[in-house]
Amino acid sequence: LPLLLKATLLHLASGSYRPFYNGFYYNHIMNDDGDGQDKVDYFSGSRLVVEASKDPVYSYNSANATLPCRYRYEPDLGPKRKIRIKWSKLRDDYTKEQDVLVAIGKTSMAFGDFKGRAHIRQASEAGWHEASLVISDVRLKDDGKFRCEVIDGLEDESDVVDLQLRGIVFPYQPPRGQYRLNFHEAEQVCQDQGAILANFNQLFQAWSEGLDWCNAGWLADGTVQYPIRLPRKPCGGVHLAPGIRSYGPRHRHLHRFDAFCFSSALRGEVFYLDRLAGMTLEEAKQSCQDAGAEIARVGQLYSAWKFAGLDRCNAGWLADGSVRYPIVTPRANCGPAEPGVRSFGFPSKGRFGVFCYRER
Repeated sequence: LPLLLKATLLHLASGSYRPFYNGFYYNHIMNDDGDGQDKVDYFSGSRLVVEASKDPVYSYNSANATLPCRYRYEPDLGPKRKIRIKWSKLRDDYTKEQDVLVAIGKTSMAFGDFKGRAHIRQASEAGWHEASLVISDVRLKDDGKFRCEVIDGLEDESDVVDLQLRGIVFPYQPPRGQYRLNFHEAEQVCQDQGAILANFNQLFQAWSEGLDWCNAGWLADGTVQYPIRLPRKPCGGVHLAPGIRSYGPRHRHLHRFDAFCFSSALRGEVFYLDRLAGMTLEEAKQSCQDAGAEIARVGQLYSAWKFAGLDRCNAGWLADGSVRYPIVTPRANCGPAEPGVRSFGFPSKGRFGVFCYRER
């Protein structure tokens, strides 16, 4: 035999090698026996299984939400091992957008704007170990997909759960008129109205529920689109099928359009105040403050109309200087024959009532 082969066979016969299963072994750096020494675990044929909720988890702004996730070993390895649990928020294409939280044993760390709002709920039952993510004070931008990842040495399994905020999409134009907003200004005007820029899924859901709007607006991904239920000449032509019309990505500084904003269901309430002679905008703001509230934003009025059934055939001031009113049940002298939030625009003069918002 060649000299190299003889040396190899002698080395194997001596037993001075590590056990070898299924072609590999790994050092399980997370497991230790309490003495600070790393313990080497070898693949034993047990399979790590991770399951997250297959159904979306629904929540709303300022509420709490639990994203269910659990894991187990098949066959069961007995006592729970010290593994790593990692939660990430994903983009629509399932690439990672941001780290949310990492937990090892009872120690965890949340990241970014999830600090102080996210923690792991851990328990064990019937061979399953819980690794659910609990988010408190849910924010509008939390809407989306989250990956639950369980890491045990070289084994890494994950599943995805979808957090969907119950909300409403509404088109927004500033006082200056149509197509005046670049992307960053669109982000800001939505935020000023208690909302955020809508994403495509939210716009599509609004379209499926009846939203028909012929003016193009920014979405959160930097694309410009608009929803059409009834095809017509000024809105892409009569021969195009109903759907979401898209201009694709636009230059975020140079190009100007309207905005599609997304607002969630409210924790507080919107109510109407009036005086016999009406009020100016400044008087309206003061009236809300005197009632222990603040003048409502556009997103709050839309949310109250959709989720609380607010129906008022009286025009009222809002925080952006616009005058609007919500109609759930269309009737004579209250605008068109469809439900909706009617707008009088941004009157420079005039006396009206006011819509106020108060936290519960």
